[in-house]
Formats: sequence, C-alpha cells, structure tokens
Amino acid sequence: MSQTTNIILDPHGEELMQQFRALLPSLKKIEKQAYNKVKKALDEQGIYVTAIEHRVKSESSLAGKLLLKGAKYHSINDITDLVGFRIITFYSDDVDKVAIIAKKIFEIDWKESVDKRKLHELNSFGYNSLHYICRLRTKDPVLKNVRFELQMRTALQHVWSTIEHDTGYKGNVKILDEHRRQFSRLAGMLELIDDEFSRLRNEITEYRRNVQSLVQSGKLDDVALTVDSFKSYLETHPFDRLNQRIASVNQAEIFPSSMMGFLPLLVSFGFETLSDVNRFIKDNSEDAYQLALAQIALTDLDILAENIGLQNLCLVYVLKQGRGREGLRDVYETINGKNNNYDVLIDMIMEMAKDLPFWDDVYKKV
Repeated sequence: MSQTTNIILDPHGEELMQQFRALLPSLKKIEKQAYNKVKKALDEQGIYVTAIEHRVKSESSLAGKLLLKGAKYHSINDITDLVGFRIITFYSDDVDKVAIIAKKIFEIDWKESVDKRKLHELNSFGYNSLHYICRLRTKDPVLKNVRFELQMRTALQHVWSTIEHDTGYKGNVKILDEHRRQFSRLAGMLELIDDEFSRLRNEITEYRRNVQSLVQSGKLDDVALTVDSFKSYLETHPFDRLNQRIASVNQAEIFPSSMMGFLPLLVSFGFETLSDVNRFIKDNSEDAYQLALAQIALTDLDILAENIGLQNLCLVYVLKQGRGREGLRDVYETINGKNNNYDVLIDMIMEMAKDLPFWDDVYKKV
C-alpha cells in the first residue's frame, strides 16, 4: 500500500498514479493544444460562448477516483478525463454547433461519448450536457493515444448544475420529497426557458433577414421603424445624395459618422415605417440643402460629418412643424445631449431659416 495526497492506494492504484505523473507533461500539452484549436474554430465560425473551462486532473482528484474504482482501469490511458474541457454556450442550439466543430477538429471516441440530453429525466436538467471523449489529430504517438473529455452545455444548465452541487441535491444525504419535487419543477421551468431563448433568437434572426430583404427590395411600407430596420436602411445609403450636394458647396470630404442616434428623433416625429422616413427625405431634402448651404457657403469647411444631411433634414422638419426654437433644441439635445450652450446655435439657425420658402407660410401667421 502507498499513500497519495492523504489517500491510501493499493499497489495497482499507485502504479496508475506513477503513470499519471510520467504523463503529466503530455497532458499539459494536450490541454494547451486542444484549447487553442477550440478557441480558433469558435472564433472562425463566429460562435460566441460564455466560457471555455479546461483543466488537467489534479493528483488529489485522481487519487479519489482510483480509490473508488481503480480496479477497472488497466492503464492510465483507460481514464478518459485526465484532461477535461467544458464549453458553456448561451443557447441550446449552439451546443450542437460546438459539437459539429469538435467532430471536425478532434477524433471522437463514439463508444465512450454520451448525449445526456436524450435521457429526458425531469430532474436531470443540469446534467443534460453533451459529452465527447476526444483525441487530438496529431502524429505524436503519445499525445494521440491519450483521450480527453469535452463537455458542452448551456449557461442555464451550468448554473443549475452548480446550484444542485451547492445545495447537496446530488449528495449522499436523502432530501425531503417536497424539496425533490421543487427541484424537479424548477428544472422543468429552466429547460423550457432554455428552449424558448433559442426559439426567440431564431425568430429574431429570421425577422432581421426578412427586414433586410424588404429593405433591399424597396418594400418599405411593410417595414416598421426599429433599430434593426434602421440599420438595414442605412446600408442603402439613403442620405448620400443630399450629403454629396452639401459637400459640393466647398468641395468637402465626408467622413463616417453614426446616424443611429437620430432614430429616437425620427420616432418622436411619429414615423412608424421606413416608408415614412423615405417620404421625410423626399419632402425636405431641398430645404435641408438650402439650410446647410446657408451655414457653410461662407466658410472654408472642407470636412463634413456623414450625418450632416440627416441633421439638416431634422432641423427643417421641426421648423416646418412650427416648433421653432423648442423644436431645434429638441433636435440638438436628442443627438448631442442636454447642454445650455445651444442658444447661439439656435439663434443662427432661426435667422438663416427665414430665407427658406416655407418660413412665411409657417411663421408669419404666428
């Protein structure tokens, strides 16, 4: 008998422990190489996971395993979890995507692998992970002969498993039937939530594809004005023509600038569809150009922000609505934040706007 990490092993167990110590440098290589392969493949496929956990089994953990069932292992290579990985995804269908990647980059021992998701036990939610026993695809005879475990589960499954462990639900002490029923009910609820998150993501993805298709086809009446639809709309460069007209005044260059900050303003105008935005551009482009012309014609500005056209469209629109100084302030505060220094700028815009065709019709009556 020999003692390892305060656990007394029989001669066979101690022999396996010695094999483990000799193999340890190779195990660390496997851990590093496998992690790099997984990380690279996930990045290339654009799959975002919440964590990639990995470890080489400690001597104390191995000793405990050998004490319980060391007799079933003929050699250290019979133990499949000396190196362990756990990939935690946000969505249940991403587990299958990670599994496809694993099959491409590793050799899978299908006899030892198990899909615990197919057990369908109500109280096993936290243990419903997909387990692959893998080998590296390598010519190194030592590394190729060592198997390692890859677990794939969702974040909710991982949290649930941790809670079960923390509460001792899977421990040796029998818990009350009432508590067992509560665990089962909660497990069923979480499993439903896991599935619903995946379903919702798929529906949102499909909605975004439909929006992009409708925008590209010009069927804007059917597209509600939302963050996603506005992003797709901006990809069609709807303000380029106006921007180019304004830039040509001083032969200016246009540099990129986000226009997403204008979305709350467009919504506040009562626009509900992208078709409303299209009409807004069509109806106000000439006046927006004239207002921008008044601002930059006598300057030497040769660099303009990409949102200059949209900004002047908004300024003209609120003036046409008869909102005057209050409307102009709302525009500036929405896109630039609250500030007490807008008065001079507002006075300038109001003065310049007096020469625009709509001014007399809107403000002479006031």
